[in-house]
Amino acid sequence: MFDPKSTKFPYPESTDQHYIILKKDDGRVFDENYPYVDKSFGMKFEQFWVRVLLYLIVYPLCIPKMGLKIKGRKNLRKHKNELLNGAVSVSNHIHFWDYIAVMKSLRPRHTNVIVWANNVRGENKTLIRLVGGIPIPDENVKGKLAFNDALKELLSHKSWLHVYSEGSMWEYYMRVRPFKKGAAYFAITSNKPLLPLAFSFRKPGWIRKHIFKQDAAITLTIGEPLFPDKSLDISKQETDLTIRSHIAVMRLAGLDEETNQYEHIFDNSKKIN
Repeated sequence: MFDPKSTKFPYPESTDQHYIILKKDDGRVFDENYPYVDKSFGMKFEQFWVRVLLYLIVYPLCIPKMGLKIKGRKNLRKHKNELLNGAVSVSNHIHFWDYIAVMKSLRPRHTNVIVWANNVRGENKTLIRLVGGIPIPDENVKGKLAFNDALKELLSHKSWLHVYSEGSMWEYYMRVRPFKKGAAYFAITSNKPLLPLAFSFRKPGWIRKHIFKQDAAITLTIGEPLFPDKSLDISKQETDLTIRSHIAVMRLAGLDEETNQYEHIFDNSKKIN
């Protein structure tokens, strides 16, 4: 286990807060009329060509860009029957490119990802949508209902959904912050397994540290799927599965309770220095 101890990024006080400043904002509103899962021919056509570019150019670039190593793909083969009809995956969120790493690790499966609404208003909005980004509505109640319905309909097919349960990206942050219950909720209501993935860090070599000015090389480890405890009521299933997924991600990242220190479930949780 390596802690980059980065001082480049102003981690906020609340563990689910964002600190990225977007250069553009198109003012888009995510209400009940927004196509959270765009099934149009145009979108599918563009996504096909984006996947081609991912395989030919972007995935190979993950190695020099992130120093990426992927471990645990054997678990995808080992549990292929349980994962045959799709899954909800969950991980910590530690790099601007880490969703590219998730897609690379789960290939050839096509994944979707829940994203911060501002990302789909900002300068990278088109790319984020093309790689499967689904914005979380802000305070629009009808929008949230439409969002939930769209995800449930998506997961009723053999689809994959990735969730960053910490709620925000903190680059090169070693600990696994508390999880919100969304991933567990969608896994339970769609009767899908919850697949834990974990990002951890390796000490950078001289070239990566001094030439590319990178704080660490990155490892993504794939765990074994988790399943709801059907003996519990729905609310307790969500709590139980959230706790177990947080523990799984924490351990895959090489952390124990004493080192990680955070509680498992987000409750207005504050940063630990």
